[in-house]
Amino acid sequence: MRAVRAVVFDFNGTLSHDEPVLCAIYQELFAERGRPMTAADYYGTLAGNSEEAIISGWLGVEGEELAALVSERIERYRRRAADGSTVPARHREAVAYAAARVPVAVVSGAFRREIEPVLQASGLAGLFAAVVTADDVANGKPHPEGYARAASLLGAEPDAIVAFEDTEAGVASAKDAGLRCVGVLGTLAPERLARADELVERIDVDLMRRLLG
Repeated sequence: MRAVRAVVFDFNGTLSHDEPVLCAIYQELFAERGRPMTAADYYGTLAGNSEEAIISGWLGVEGEELAALVSERIERYRRRAADGSTVPARHREAVAYAAARVPVAVVSGAFRREIEPVLQASGLAGLFAAVVTADDVANGKPHPEGYARAASLLGAEPDAIVAFEDTEAGVASAKDAGLRCVGVLGTLAPERLARADELVERIDVDLMRRLLG
């Protein structure tokens, strides 16, 4: 197996333990517009998809209305997560360990203006060689565009990069771009991450040490 030359983290639900925050925000937005969503709906069919796919798919909106709802969702997220509290200490330690050895990056379906405050507040902003967001791609996950872009920015062959993902859409994105993928349990049932090369309970320094040596 090729040595690991770079590490890439999904953001929502992987690096940041914020899927419950996102679920609650979508529930509020959708209920306010007359189409309530349950947690089972979110985790069953929506989690991990692009922002536009989630909102337009559930509410059937497009154009300016969709753009306004995306902005509202982002602002609600920023109010609740911009202090960095959704990034556990063990994740911060794991990122620092990896960044001292190989380039690290983020590939996310979220937008830069919601990711950057969290990375800054958690002390991680300066560690990432690249941050690929919804602003940077035409096609969100499960499309592989984001991971292909990250591989190019990192200057590493895809099969020498390990991605961490918590949803099947994210796993599909990473695998279809040719990356190795570690599925992180907690958001979805293990069988839904079956395409990942391995499954782990948590991200920590011990895991990084095993992967990077």
